[in-house]
Amino acid sequence: MFNGLIYLLFFVPITGFFSIVAVIGSLFDASGGFAHRCALAWSRVGLLMAGARLRVSGAANVPAGEPVIFMGNHQGNFDILVLSRAIPRRFSWLAKEELFRIPLFGPAMLRAGYIPIDRSDGRKALRSLDAAAKRIRSGATVIIFPEGTRSADGSLLPFKKGGFVLAERAGVPIVPVTINGSMRINPLNTIRLVRGTEISIRFGVPLATSGDRVLKGQALMDQVRDAIQAGLEP
Repeated sequence: MFNGLIYLLFFVPITGFFSIVAVIGSLFDASGGFAHRCALAWSRVGLLMAGARLRVSGAANVPAGEPVIFMGNHQGNFDILVLSRAIPRRFSWLAKEELFRIPLFGPAMLRAGYIPIDRSDGRKALRSLDAAAKRIRSGATVIIFPEGTRSADGSLLPFKKGGFVLAERAGVPIVPVTINGSMRINPLNTIRLVRGTEISIRFGVPLATSGDRVLKGQALMDQVRDAIQAGLEP
């Protein structure tokens, strides 16, 4: 627990620092590239402070030169940090709209080009998905946690449909991502930090969402789920 308290004591102000730098830098770089680089530096510092070791496999499965949607399991608070380090291209997070209201952090996310989803009611959610699909078709790559929340024991929770509706509307491939180890470095509902933990990221084979004979709806959800499940450690 002591390690976790020390970590938070430094990580929270570091998060604020990178958020401020991202917002200021975006005044000179409206593309969001500078703000995104700040996010990558933030994730690198966060992992170094935690003593986390990152192992990546399947990077060759990530298509080059075209937008994709990364879909992965959600094991812990460190998922965002490790995915930021592992994904070999610029990307946008697809996140609930409430996160964008956090002082400093929210504006920095917006300046980096990350995409808010308003889940307060069905109509607003659909409008958000339409806007996100348009962004993706224009070239943005995004990350989604289809479970919508953290798993308590590492097993996959039921998937929510929104990300798959988005994928079909955008018509871009889904790259399944399996995360192992992030729930061990910081167990659920604790501030305990287990230094030296290895977190692994495995990129699966891309799954098409457009064209002939592609799966849709529940069949597509099951296909992505099976691909993520295949990489989970027992």
